[in-house]
Amino acid sequence: MTAPVPYKFCPQCATELRYVTQDEDGGPKSRLRCPACNWTHWNNPTPVLAAVIELADRNGQVLLARNAAWPGKFFGLITGFMEAGETPEDGIRREVAEETSLSVDALKLIGVYDFQRMNQVIIVYHALSRGEIKLSPELAEYRLYEPEELKCWPAGTGYGLADWLRSRGIEPDFIELPPRPQSN
Repeated sequence: MTAPVPYKFCPQCATELRYVTQDEDGGPKSRLRCPACNWTHWNNPTPVLAAVIELADRNGQVLLARNAAWPGKFFGLITGFMEAGETPEDGIRREVAEETSLSVDALKLIGVYDFQRMNQVIIVYHALSRGEIKLSPELAEYRLYEPEELKCWPAGTGYGLADWLRSRGIEPDFIELPPRPQSN
């Protein structure tokens, strides 16, 4: 499966782009480039923030939510894109507040995870939070879990959840994800 090409034409001079191999610091690299002006689409990973939300005012239960756009009944961590001009910590506090209306009392970095399928780098935090849960329209529903009840998934944020569970002395249990539909 190949990733969709984000650009067909150069945003600077409108020439059709091509994959061109050039020597870079690490050696030859093929990238989408403009043969006329040498504009390069770097296609660097996007930073995504995620939170394992532990509810301080609900005996340490963990909140997982289902995105309204997701098919099925998969529940995951609260996630969002980091915005220009904010630190990762400020960004995850903003995302937790926007998506759940919860306030964050304390943050601790769990880890940084690669999610190549989506060309993302995921920065996962433990967010000790409190307040009344009010979901944004982005989220369809939420569930609260005891840490021992949580099931991890073998991708991106699931590895962050697994590392958080291990930090609490709980060996994570992983679910099997259904096969992804093939695109043409």
